[in-house]
Amino acid sequence: MSIKRRDLIRYFEENGFYLLREGKKHSIYTNGTNTVPVKRHRFLDRITANELCKQAGLKPVF
Repeated sequence: MSIKRRDLIRYFEENGFYLLREGKKHSIYTNGTNTVPVKRHRFLDRITANELCKQAGLKPVF
């Protein structure tokens, strides 16, 4: 099962994250203390999305 990248980004933004910069293959989001790279694919695997949430210090919801 996969989730939309936009849904993951929306979840990050609701929890205080913002776009720091665009890399070549990733978008880098931060909240000032945690920095998380998000791949630029339309869909992400559910496991990958939950691991990114853990990296960000958020509750995995996908």
